[in-house]
Order: sequence, then C-alpha cells, then structure tokens
Amino acid sequence: MSWAFLATALVIVATPGTGAVFTIAAGLGRGPKAAVVAALACTVGTVPHLVAALTGLAAVLHASGVAFAVLKYLGVAYLLWMAWSTWRHRREPITGTDERPGSTWSVMASGITLNLLNPKLTLFFFAFLPQFVPASTPHATSRMLVLSLVFMALTFLVFAAYGVCAGLLRERVLARPRLVERIQGFFAAAFAALGLRLAFESR
Repeated sequence: MSWAFLATALVIVATPGTGAVFTIAAGLGRGPKAAVVAALACTVGTVPHLVAALTGLAAVLHASGVAFAVLKYLGVAYLLWMAWSTWRHRREPITGTDERPGSTWSVMASGITLNLLNPKLTLFFFAFLPQFVPASTPHATSRMLVLSLVFMALTFLVFAAYGVCAGLLRERVLARPRLVERIQGFFAAAFAALGLRLAFESR
C-alpha cells in the first residue's frame, strides 16, 4: 500500500461533505454515541458503491443515463427532505442524550441512505481505486479490495472524530438556545446545498 493512496484518501475523507455534516449534526443533536453510530452508518453506506466499482457495475451506471439520473434524484430528494426536517425542528429544545427506542436504528438508516443514494460515490471509486492498482499487478481485484477496506476504515475514523468532538461540545451548545437554532439552520442549509450540488452533477 502506497503513502500516496493513504494521503489522497485521507484528504478526500476529511473534506467536509454529506457524511461529515450528518455525523457532526448527530454528535451535536444526540451525543458522542450517536456520532459514532452515524459514522458507522456512513461507512456502511459506501459498501454498495465499492462493490459496484469492484464488479464493474459502475461502468453500467456510467453508461446508463437513466439509471444514473434516477439514483441521483432520489439522493437529491432525500437530502432536501433532511434539510426541511432539520429546518422545521430547529426551534425545538434539545435536552439530554437521545436514548429513545429505535433512535440508534434511525441514525443508522439515515446515514446509510444518505451515502447509498449518491451515485457519484460509485463513479468515484470506479475512477479512484484503479489509479493505485496498475493493470499488471497480480491479483488486482484483491488489492483493490484491500484499498477499499482501508478507505472505509479512514472514513469511519475521521467521521467519528468529527462527530465525537461535536458531541463533547454539546452541553455548551445546548446552554445557548439561540445558538442551537442557528446551528440547526446551518445544517438545514448545508443539506439543501449538498442536495442542489448533487442535482447539478453529471456523469
């Protein structure tokens, strides 16, 4: 495994995007435990895209404009729904950690869905992984699988770090209701912006 891959993957993972925003929001809204769950969910959500890249399904997605558009607009709709839901509840008080039955599964489902409905991830892995696996490399598929697992591990660690840090600041934030409302508004705007950016993405 090359240092170039590790450095490139770390930069990609650390760059704020849908997963990072979701994990930070989970940390601030529900606490460090929920942030770790959110990070795990976002990581699990990359698995289908990695499988698609390894099996060549990404080529099919790239070739089929209809398939790409359907998946893309489902992702856009989900992000905009997340934006509306966050905005609608921005003035509701947040107290204590969220330990309601089903809360963990709710975070898991949301995080997995966010990444699952992003077709750019499949095309990204399809273009990204082969750069670090020369065509003449023996057992190229196995090597790509190892790189994929490393990328997933980095995704989980970085997102968890973002979310846990946000969770540790949670009590200070909750002591200022106006700040909570502004942060919720920021997350709503961030989800909306990410949805609009995805809407204008092309193959």
